[in-house]
Amino acid sequence: MDQRRIAFVLFDGFQSLDLFGPYEVFQHAHRLTGGYDCRIAAPRPGPVRSASGLSVHAPYGVADLDPETIDTVVVAGGDGVDEARHDPALTEWIAATGVSARRVASVCSGVFLLAAAGLLEGRKVTTHWAREQQLMREHPEVVVDCDPIFLRDGRVWTSAGVTAGMDLALALVEDDLGREVAHATAQEMVLFLRRPGTQSQFSVPLWSAQPATDPIRAVVSAIHADPGARHGVAELASHAGLSPRHLQRRFAAELGVGPAAYVEGVRIEAAKRALAESEHPVETIARRYGFGTAETLRRAFHRHLGVAPSDYRDRFRSTREYM
Repeated sequence: MDQRRIAFVLFDGFQSLDLFGPYEVFQHAHRLTGGYDCRIAAPRPGPVRSASGLSVHAPYGVADLDPETIDTVVVAGGDGVDEARHDPALTEWIAATGVSARRVASVCSGVFLLAAAGLLEGRKVTTHWAREQQLMREHPEVVVDCDPIFLRDGRVWTSAGVTAGMDLALALVEDDLGREVAHATAQEMVLFLRRPGTQSQFSVPLWSAQPATDPIRAVVSAIHADPGARHGVAELASHAGLSPRHLQRRFAAELGVGPAAYVEGVRIEAAKRALAESEHPVETIARRYGFGTAETLRRAFHRHLGVAPSDYRDRFRSTREYM
């Protein structure tokens, strides 16, 4: 098998996991197939200090790597990107590589380097949600969507922060070597579930605000304890000891969304786990988690994730099936 050369680009102040996560994905895939030649490069060869203080030795300066030999360039993010994107030698190399390489990818705020290199005009990209407004403000030529954890627009792949870089790398491996190799890589790395790019950065368990008072805390606990139970406003109000109208007002004030939207989000997360981890029919999962029918679940999945439940299961089921 011909090896594909993957160039990982660092700079002082990079986020270490933006390198280590994707790098390990490609290295594990390489051990399985022999398909990759991974190179780490920085503006100059030598030690590169990460934002956390951890130093990584870059064997190559970017000038040492011929852009014509690069299959895929992966640019890390990190606080140091705000300075690195003003390094003309670095951005010129990324621009040249972006023209000749088959693919260009960024993790988190590494997208700012791709934009500085002129590679993103008219492209749809994502980045960490905390950088969304800055990217939109400084690069109006780019279409920014910070809901997905990663996006592909032609040859350009971009992702949200940290662990999303591993999801991106697994998708790149699948693009190169097929689904079975990507799953086997995830299994070897003990990655429990390969997340779809369409999964929101703002999934309910991770990103919703936390309730500030005991009544709303009781409501949230009841929803998570049994997502499929009856969770109408009247039932939730009884958990809180509040009137339905008072509950709706307090809930929205403390969590930023209304009770119905929160319940649906929790139910979707529960259904996603069930689809990925079990063989239960879609109809059974729909009833168990409060959707009633498979059609209602399908509409909810399309609205939130852009895929049908059956497609989600086929593409992103647990890697345990390969054990």
